[in-house]
Amino acid sequence: MSSPERTEHLVLPGVLTAEQAAETVAGILAAQRADGAIPWFRGHHLDPWDHTEAAMALDAAGEHAAAERAYEWLARHQNADGSWYAAYADRPEGVDTTAPQDAGKESNFTAYIAVGVWHHYLATGDDTFLDRMWPVVYAAVEFVLGLQQPGGQIGWKREADGAAVTDALLTGSSSVHQALRCALAIAEHREEPQPDWELAAGALGHAIRRHPERFLDKDRYSMDWYYPVLGGAVTGAEAKARIEARWDEFVVPGLGVRCVLPNPWVTGGESCELALTLWAMGESDRALEILRSIGHLRADGGMYWTGYVYEDRAVWPVEQTTWTAGSLLLAVAALGGDEPTTAVFGAAALPSGLAPDCCPA
Repeated sequence: MSSPERTEHLVLPGVLTAEQAAETVAGILAAQRADGAIPWFRGHHLDPWDHTEAAMALDAAGEHAAAERAYEWLARHQNADGSWYAAYADRPEGVDTTAPQDAGKESNFTAYIAVGVWHHYLATGDDTFLDRMWPVVYAAVEFVLGLQQPGGQIGWKREADGAAVTDALLTGSSSVHQALRCALAIAEHREEPQPDWELAAGALGHAIRRHPERFLDKDRYSMDWYYPVLGGAVTGAEAKARIEARWDEFVVPGLGVRCVLPNPWVTGGESCELALTLWAMGESDRALEILRSIGHLRADGGMYWTGYVYEDRAVWPVEQTTWTAGSLLLAVAALGGDEPTTAVFGAAALPSGLAPDCCPA
């Protein structure tokens, strides 16, 4: 098991002790395959976004070699067009995870590698890693921007046959906004300016802030509530007003955050992401309150149940996911001031896109 000494910076009173943090990190490591892949849990599928989230949590815990193996897995499995498939089936050890379980190619899944790669570089200072991953990130961003629509929003995905799905998801596009800014940070560090990416990020941020009609209506999902803030497109007073407006709809005191209305179901991932959002807004006390409220989701062994149906007093689904544990560790790391984590989730720490002349921010 990862030692408590290595996870002392992940201690948060009422949320994690050093021993508990070490146990959670060990749970993610136990789920990681020898080839670097991190499925939701062993025997379940892997998707590129959650795989990256778990890898970022490993970096936040100081497990840099394991995180690097996760990024190497992505590099080996990148499609020729810069994308990844939406899901890969878990395989027995010794059998590489290559066959897709879902051959669609989702834009936000593909973009998120930029967040993970920049986070890993900030955690390690490894320029050789960044050199090796730059072509991977570049190709991923180009694939994603091939789905950007005239209004700035990002189309959801390409189908298995290559057909573009131009409908845009607010949560997905908000995640892409964060990823584009991390990609711009990498480009800036490498002194390889990407003005087209800056314009794309600016147009995307404008669409998120000012044109909700350009996105599919999914406002009963809590992610559409907080992700424009978490992705860095909505900040300041607008961010505070957005979160306050629907707080009582989504937050269940003492239990966590609802995934979707009107279901009486709180989920660990959404709760931890809201905590990250609150931290980014400068509201660390409320973030801590949210993280403390989901202690009931912690399972024996240190992992976390995905969700809880509170009217039935039942865990559901009966699964302990690496990405739920990963999101908790990242939220704790941000609250604890871990510099790489605060850099990728702090809007002020990333380059801003350039808003087109016709679309003032």
